[in-house]
Amino acid sequence: MEDKDYKVKLEIFEGPLDLLLYLIKKDEIDIYDVSIGRITKQYLEYINTFKMLNVELASEFIVMAANLMYLKSRELLPQSQQPPEEDVDEEDPRWELIRQLVEYKKFKDAAQFLGVQEVKGDEFFATSPEPIDLEAPIMTVAGVGIFDLIRAFQKVLKRFENTTDIREIVGDRFTVADKIEHLLEIVPIGGRVRFETLFSDAASRVEVIVTFLAVLELMKLNHLQVEQEQILGEFVVIRPTINEAARPLDFGG
Repeated sequence: MEDKDYKVKLEIFEGPLDLLLYLIKKDEIDIYDVSIGRITKQYLEYINTFKMLNVELASEFIVMAANLMYLKSRELLPQSQQPPEEDVDEEDPRWELIRQLVEYKKFKDAAQFLGVQEVKGDEFFATSPEPIDLEAPIMTVAGVGIFDLIRAFQKVLKRFENTTDIREIVGDRFTVADKIEHLLEIVPIGGRVRFETLFSDAASRVEVIVTFLAVLELMKLNHLQVEQEQILGEFVVIRPTINEAARPLDFGG
């Protein structure tokens, strides 16, 4: 039913610690208050979604999943049955993971700070002003990354969580190429469409999945952009008016 031969070749620069920090930030909790049970459930949901979409994941993601499940199982054991930890004085099994997250966040924050300073330096020492691009897309409040997109996709997919659609049973086949043509029709050049609108006509879970694969492909080829106009706001899909960066679409054969 799905386009099973289609593999999303995304460059996921973020690693498992990035995903964990994203989940903690989304829940608006302190790193030291993280619930292993809750974050393990959310992490595994993301891993399962990536697998569903046939996205290639680095082995580090799987190793972290195994580590989280181990920590979760330890929390469920009575203190008298906890395994011995000769090298760790703390009784809390979360501590090593929390330490990794805190240290990693320090490096990320430092890198972000240095990046901002570099941009400011370019502004002050530029030898000549660059022309303003009036056709450039509106700047976003918060960048939309792959984890944000997966979260939005999961919300759409929940519509079909407890349903069995007859179209999936009879085997209607939706292809990524067909959905790409459909998306280019409903998002005109220069148009802006809410992310959820792209799936409003989907009648089955399979159709939602293939549509999302088409969205990812169009984003990768720079035919579509996804922005968030305000913090915690809705995602908006944009098709640029002037798009010199767009790569050709070729799904023939």
